[in-house]
Amino acid sequence: MALKLYNTLTKKKDVFSSRIDKKVNLFVCGPTVYDYAHIGHAKTYVQFDVIIKYLRYSGYKVFYLQNVTDLDDKIIQRAQEKGIEPIELARDFEKEYHKDMQALGVDAVSKFARATEHIKEILKQVKTLMDKGYAYIIEDDGIYFNLSKFPEYGKLSGRKSEEAEDAVTRIDESKKKINKGDFCLWKKSKENEPKWDDLWFHNGRPGWHIEDTAITESVFGPQYDIHGGARDLIFPHHEAEIALMESVSGKKPFVKYWLHTGFLNVKGQKMAKSLNNFVTIKDALKKYDSKVLRLFYISAHYRSPVDFSEELLEQAKNILERLNDFVRKVKESKEKDDLKLIEKTKKEFLKHMDDDFDTPKALAVIFNFVKEVNKKGGGKKSFELMLEFDKVFNILEIKKEKIPSDIKKLIKEREKARKEKNYKKADEIREEIKSKGYIIEDTKKGAIVKK
Repeated sequence: MALKLYNTLTKKKDVFSSRIDKKVNLFVCGPTVYDYAHIGHAKTYVQFDVIIKYLRYSGYKVFYLQNVTDLDDKIIQRAQEKGIEPIELARDFEKEYHKDMQALGVDAVSKFARATEHIKEILKQVKTLMDKGYAYIIEDDGIYFNLSKFPEYGKLSGRKSEEAEDAVTRIDESKKKINKGDFCLWKKSKENEPKWDDLWFHNGRPGWHIEDTAITESVFGPQYDIHGGARDLIFPHHEAEIALMESVSGKKPFVKYWLHTGFLNVKGQKMAKSLNNFVTIKDALKKYDSKVLRLFYISAHYRSPVDFSEELLEQAKNILERLNDFVRKVKESKEKDDLKLIEKTKKEFLKHMDDDFDTPKALAVIFNFVKEVNKKGGGKKSFELMLEFDKVFNILEIKKEKIPSDIKKLIKEREKARKEKNYKKADEIREEIKSKGYIIEDTKKGAIVKK
């Protein structure tokens, strides 16, 4: 089956073909580093991590580029509140973002690109747009893109004005704009704001949308394969990127395939800093293992919204425990594998992943495989298949758990109590072990201890 992607631009599933055979240039909008990232952001980054891992597993050479917005109004405002330089604030939260991604096993990114390290490219694009008549100056304000010069504006979203779900916090307001939706390419810096020399004000800074097009043009050129992000960026951010880059280069399409993730919701509302209904990744990882969070995210299709709840995370935790138990069992088993079942399972897994990365159905195939092997038996080949799937999902705990010495000591004491038929003491020790974060399962082969 050919790989198909749901393309926001065409509003349908398109058969995927890269511009250069088996080479994929892919860009995903990264963080604005003014605060800690939350688990709504993590949904997008984990799901794209799985998408990229699957593309690579399928034989594509993927260059995954992600930007870091290290200068914008939010960063400047937060830095002023803290009494520090904006770049200092941005670097601190950028480090925290990388720590969060590392903890979540999000490691597929080929290159991170900071906006402030592409000022030369941004200025070049602004000048090109001015020279071609797509942009105009508002004195003591900035340089704006004239939307009336780009009639195709709206072809990605199917509209030309904002709606409730859009990321509109960075819409540029000015009474002197030619059109209501015109956006700022280059802003005249105010007092105590970061500034760069330019041809128009001699002290300016970039607007939001042009940062991304300058970065992608410098790395990929004027056209590339896949652009991704959360669905709230479709309008106006991604719409603006298309208008900018197609006007700069004169080439269409700017990007061939557009992929967008659904929101992580809390009681039906999008998790967002502005709504103060968010949980930071840092805080979530204090309570749940990173692989539990990964399983929670990929249990839903990347385009679907997900309602956040403790119950669903507990459910993911229990499922993951069962998967890990199965993997440990087949790893040590000498039983014969059902090769037809293995072949059928792999084929079905690929079929669902090739259908717009349908992770829920691919997981269902794995769960069915586990159920069948538990009935029929399996060993080395079953273990290898699970490892193969995990190259894409990165959810399993393959290594044998290292049990601390104090827990080992308690296990021995409990075994001694059981042999002496002192079950009251054995139960007390079991509870003590549990209070230290470990559980014991009694089997025919002896006690199995798990975190």
